[in-house]
Amino acid sequence: MSFVSYAQNREDVLLWRALGHIKNGFYIDVGANDPVHDSVTQAFYQRGWWGINIEPVPGLHRLLCEQRPRDINLGIAAGAETAELTLFDLPEVNGWATANPEVAAAHRAEGHQVVEARVPVRTLNDICAEHVRGDIHFLKIDVEGFEEEVLRGIDLGRWRPWVLVVEATLPNSRETNHGQWEALATGHGYRFAWFDGLNRYYVAAEHPALLEALSVPPNVFDDYIPAQLDQAWSQLTDLSARQQAALDELEQARAATMGREAQHADELRALRAVRDAARQDLRTALKTADAALQLVGGLDLRAQTAEQELSSVRALHAADQEALQRAAEAHASASVWATGLEQQLHVIYASRSWRLTEPWRRAGAIAHQLRPRPLLRRIAMWAMGRPRLRQLALRLMRRYPRFAALVRGRVASLVHPAPAARVAQYVPPPHLANLPVSARAVLHDLQRESASHSAGNS
Repeated sequence: MSFVSYAQNREDVLLWRALGHIKNGFYIDVGANDPVHDSVTQAFYQRGWWGINIEPVPGLHRLLCEQRPRDINLGIAAGAETAELTLFDLPEVNGWATANPEVAAAHRAEGHQVVEARVPVRTLNDICAEHVRGDIHFLKIDVEGFEEEVLRGIDLGRWRPWVLVVEATLPNSRETNHGQWEALATGHGYRFAWFDGLNRYYVAAEHPALLEALSVPPNVFDDYIPAQLDQAWSQLTDLSARQQAALDELEQARAATMGREAQHADELRALRAVRDAARQDLRTALKTADAALQLVGGLDLRAQTAEQELSSVRALHAADQEALQRAAEAHASASVWATGLEQQLHVIYASRSWRLTEPWRRAGAIAHQLRPRPLLRRIAMWAMGRPRLRQLALRLMRRYPRFAALVRGRVASLVHPAPAARVAQYVPPPHLANLPVSARAVLHDLQRESASHSAGNS
């Protein structure tokens, strides 16, 4: 698999050629900048290495913390002593932040915006003492003209990075400036190995074999590709994969479409068969509907006749109801009349005359039963011949007219007997046929007394 280079000037290709045989190596990156773009350490991090990233720009330090969790990421500046300095940042140009006032002034002269910020400074000696526990396989320094101050802050006699990579030109220029700081490296047993046009490479005296690996620039035998090409290749591969997936989906869709077309053809044939059957069923249904319409017409006629008959029945029922109402009213009237007669009879029974004539009625009844009419006639004639009895009878008759009429009738019937007549049984008229039995009895008694009274008067 080809080596993917993320560094701006392929520094990681040279370093991997010299140090790629080391497993899980350790690095220090001063001026680490972006964790991926133009990074010298990203390729090593991907292959299991780890180390210390020093980056004072807050936004870049935050990215390092997010994307390099195995690394030690410090948001400070490295210098010759522990202190605080002014950082000059160029927001529109990534990687041009510097602690060198002269470099910042040159950027301002070129029209760039420069933002100042105070940041803490620590020496590499202090940082290494705190975090380093083994070999430092390479130390890379890229601080835009502040390299000398960084090198003055590390004791290269104590801390022995195998390889030093130090930016050796003025910012945004081909003019070299290594004369200001190179003695700090060579004076501690480091030998110059290579200048790539931007950086100078130094190898510790105890690792001379690395000099040969750093003696030629990156080339085809290093089997590397730039990260941009790898990203483009990945995008192309992904695009090709998506294109192939789209083609596969298209082929599947075409096959599915053909299958659906065949299925639709079968469904169309089935639908046509159903349509033909439906048409036949419709013809049959129309014939049945015609017959049903004729039957409905007959039923309508029968319904009209039935309605007329029902109207007649309703009229008869109304007449019956009216007749029944009249009969009920007549019955109610007769009941009232009979009740009145019964009350009158009770009044007669309760009267003094009725009580006074009670003996006479009983005697009359007994006499009627015994039928000693000659004897009664002689007694009546005898009584009429006695003045006192006659006066008493006349006095009572004057006082009680009804009694008088009754006595006259009885005496007349004895003195002048009428031929025996058969009393017909009382039959009420049709309009009184519904009277209660008690009312009929009262009516019968009244009729009988009325007849007897009429006979007495005659």
